[in-house]
Amino acid sequence: MAATERLVIVGGDAAGMSAASQARRLRKPDELAITAFERGHFTSYSACGIPYWVGGRVEGPDALIARTAEEHRARDIDLRMRTEVTELDLDRGRVRTRELDNGGRESWTGFDKLVLATGARPRRPPLPGIDAPGVHGVQTLDDGQALLDTLAASPGRRAVVVGAGYIGVEMAEALIRRGYQVTVLEQSAQPMSTLDPDMGALVHEAMCKMGIETVLGATVTGVLTDDGGTSLLMGVPPVRAKSRTWGRSRELGGGRARAVTTEDAEYPADVVVLGLGVRPETTLAAAAGLPLGESGGLLTDLAMRVRGHDHIWAGGDCVEVLDLVSGHTRHIALGTHANKHGQIIGTNVGGGYATFPGVVGTAVSKVCDLEIARTGLLERQAHAAGLRFVTVTVEATNRAGYYPGASPMHVKMLAERRTGRLLGVQIVGREGAGKRVDIAAVALTAGMTVEQMTALDLGYAPPFSPVWDPVLVAARKATAAVRAAGS
Repeated sequence: MAATERLVIVGGDAAGMSAASQARRLRKPDELAITAFERGHFTSYSACGIPYWVGGRVEGPDALIARTAEEHRARDIDLRMRTEVTELDLDRGRVRTRELDNGGRESWTGFDKLVLATGARPRRPPLPGIDAPGVHGVQTLDDGQALLDTLAASPGRRAVVVGAGYIGVEMAEALIRRGYQVTVLEQSAQPMSTLDPDMGALVHEAMCKMGIETVLGATVTGVLTDDGGTSLLMGVPPVRAKSRTWGRSRELGGGRARAVTTEDAEYPADVVVLGLGVRPETTLAAAAGLPLGESGGLLTDLAMRVRGHDHIWAGGDCVEVLDLVSGHTRHIALGTHANKHGQIIGTNVGGGYATFPGVVGTAVSKVCDLEIARTGLLERQAHAAGLRFVTVTVEATNRAGYYPGASPMHVKMLAERRTGRLLGVQIVGREGAGKRVDIAAVALTAGMTVEQMTALDLGYAPPFSPVWDPVLVAARKATAAVRAAGS
């Protein structure tokens, strides 16, 4: 009788537990023993829902959990919560773990197959006061609960969000909904660096109209703390920072955050939220000598195997993936990808065969009623890939102009100069704008030209679209630009 194979999974969220569940569907417990380690309090949850939980739009945290630890265990998956993997011993086929709630007890667990689903960690620059109480990253449900606890205990109603990317603008909306005065500090010339600057300017304008103070070109230099006293009063304007006394570190018992400083001003804050993006959590992988890409993410083949290691797979926010438009690998931290990676890994571990061909970089977000979407390449990314291209921008409406509720929508489109191949689309507008990016995502995946896109048979009725959908209007204009540019 064949010995039972041992599968160890590091990370108990989307990629890791999707892999575990799919592998269990294909192989029974006497064929494959599955052990998964998760250092947090929650498993299989939607991190993307945290801003909406904080903003009061959805219940949490239970509503954000797709499958509990008990449900996984009922499927013969040995899921060990609050257990951190501290070392990978690839030569001996084992991992060292530490129990976080049991006195730090350590042990080794052997494996025949290993899945790394260690996710990503929020960027937290090494600035004075950045670790003070009241300064929050937002990556896990534990982070979300910690932020809510701070909001509940805060005597003031002033919030500073550092960074105006997806998390930054979503958290700004959440805090506005909770009645906070919100200031967003962004180092770039426009918010949403995942858009071209001209499209980011539309987001900036909308944020200002919504009452979100957005300071651009602001380089954060640190977080000022009190000495255990009260925060600055709500409504105090930014002041020039002449002399500064930095708060002591949390370990030394320093006070809570009371302001964020830039190179030339202070912004009072009862709570600070970091929205500076994430980076792959590959500390263990790097220490074990596994191959990493430029962003620090693990490199895999199409089957999600770590390159050069037949018995190790990786997926989710800790990997780099192939960009189908540019042909290069890149790091994109999205739950949609993580769940797909897990399904593919589980299929391959379970004896089947599946591949992940790559992505086109589709993302959608919102701030209040403004929808923001992009797919494919930005101008700077197209330049970096060595592509020659044309760009067009159109303003249309989300519905027929005569239908009640019609509102403006801006669509920007990039096309390869010689071939007319679609390279990227960005959309900013109100209701119905965001999900229109899916049209472009399908076209990019299929390698369509902008001229081919003009013939797409899209749904039409006045409540949903003008006769010519805004994406097709942009495709027509891009087709004309390609023809005018020649070779």
